[in-house]
Amino acid sequence: MSDKPDALSVGTHPEPICFFGLTWVNHDGGYAVRRVAVTVGSLVAIAISCLVLRFAYEGLEIAAVGGFVTGLVVVMFAVCSALAFRHAWSGYTKRPAPDSESALRGLLTIGFVGTLTAYFLRSLTEAPGETLHRTEHEAPAHGRHT
Repeated sequence: MSDKPDALSVGTHPEPICFFGLTWVNHDGGYAVRRVAVTVGSLVAIAISCLVLRFAYEGLEIAAVGGFVTGLVVVMFAVCSALAFRHAWSGYTKRPAPDSESALRGLLTIGFVGTLTAYFLRSLTEAPGETLHRTEHEAPAHGRHT
């Protein structure tokens, strides 16, 4: 028997997390296996994404677009990936403003490697978003979202 109170019976119902459902609440129902699968899956997705970017880079070389354009594309992907990483990483501890999500959609799409990297690194310690969901779920009723 666990010493933890059943979080599902306290207060409002918690939000499910993608790939984890509600297993993050009590770390049961295959939570550890899901964390390993998500960690490995996101690492594989990063590797495949980098391979796709490599093919794009080779395509620019074959097209002979010149060093300036090639450099511009590389810098664009690097900057967008860094911004996407920062946005995704901060999104695991606080909810982003809804209007910023739509404004950054294109940048976040271009910086998909950064988003995947943030997901991979967060999955090494918890289900991505678990801290945010747990904080909101365990907050007093007057401060809780419905």
